[in-house]
Amino acid sequence: MVSENLQKEQLAEQLLELAIKSGAEAAEVYESRSLSRPVFFEANRLKQIETSQAEGTALRLWRNGCPGLMVAYGPVEPQAMVERALDLSQLNQPEVVELNSDSKPSYPDLGKDVPVEKLVDWGKEAIALIREVYPEVVCNADWECDVETTRLVNSKGLDCYYTDTTLSCYISAEWVRGDDFLSVSDGQIERDYLQPQKVAQQILQRLDWTKENVPPPVGRVPVLFTSKAADMLWGTVQAALNGKRVLEGASPWAERLNQPVVSPILTLYQDPQAGPYSCPFDDEGTPTELLVLIQNGILQHFYCDRTTGRELGITSSGNGFRPGLGSYPTPGLFNFLIQPGSGTLQNLIEQLDDGLVVDQMLGGGNGISGDFSINIDLGYRVQNGQIVGRIKDTMVAGNVYAVLKQLVKLGGDADWNGSCYTPSLIVEGLSTTGRNS
Repeated sequence: MVSENLQKEQLAEQLLELAIKSGAEAAEVYESRSLSRPVFFEANRLKQIETSQAEGTALRLWRNGCPGLMVAYGPVEPQAMVERALDLSQLNQPEVVELNSDSKPSYPDLGKDVPVEKLVDWGKEAIALIREVYPEVVCNADWECDVETTRLVNSKGLDCYYTDTTLSCYISAEWVRGDDFLSVSDGQIERDYLQPQKVAQQILQRLDWTKENVPPPVGRVPVLFTSKAADMLWGTVQAALNGKRVLEGASPWAERLNQPVVSPILTLYQDPQAGPYSCPFDDEGTPTELLVLIQNGILQHFYCDRTTGRELGITSSGNGFRPGLGSYPTPGLFNFLIQPGSGTLQNLIEQLDDGLVVDQMLGGGNGISGDFSINIDLGYRVQNGQIVGRIKDTMVAGNVYAVLKQLVKLGGDADWNGSCYTPSLIVEGLSTTGRNS
């Protein structure tokens, strides 16, 4: 199916040929196709099954050094697309043409297609396991198999493509107790199969922890971010490691290469072949690679696309990605991993005498500045190494850069949140405020 889709109508070749014949000195075509089959559950029951397909084509060309970008979704009229891209190029300033050349690598299809019937069975099983223990809980869920195909072809002979199949699920359990409303959610992203028992058990554990509401601690306390919540910290780190932010002088780490920037227990890296997502090349056709960004707290590398790399005087690390089909490539990360420590989430909880566990939150960080002030949507009070109940109406504030220097412990329970792989972690002395503090 993949090969048939990619060769369908030879659209990319038509666009390249027309672009060159029409006066462009260079051109590239980026094709993206996806097939998704989500299964939705609402109020504990199967609600609907969908099949959605999407395909988009982006043509980028240069005439007299000036770029023009045109995007089309669905069926495409090649000549009209080329003419529109040429017209748009007249509005832009000349630039260096950054194209990879003369390569036709072959990449295996990754992932396993799962039938809709299996997704339905998994969804029913997970909901049944939760409601067997908490029959008063109302569950909503989304189970999905997503197949994505990417192809990049240019006038210099590059032609590469890959197909990636990913399975994902998301479950929320809603519990109304008088005037108290509680929502516990969790999910999973995998390559070949999902584990309904594991997802159900994670939600059941959270429901057990929320049986009692308790007052939050006062002032500065140690805070444990679960792997689900810790993801909030890494957006700021990724921004600081972005080569474009370095060029702009916006990154606080711009002059800190080979110097310590975070706790020595932290090693952060990109691995395009890890986990449920794979990416053999970026959106410029540069092969992606394993890239250690911070090792034992010491800054090793920034990540960049071809243009940013040239301006920084370094080669592209295969990190030129399009934020959207109609965007130009810009530095981006793919599969960002935090090397885990040791111990389970329960082991980390046992290390707290009096503190908070943050599991779900409203709001997040403030970009590259690192400042954050978050409302805790789901959190727990810990006393003497035990969770004693759920805390409400509580905020945690701090700065990501300071937090990452004050790490006490990394757990061994790393999990995927999108394409970020992070463990739970304990941070010293964050400022907490709550209704009873």
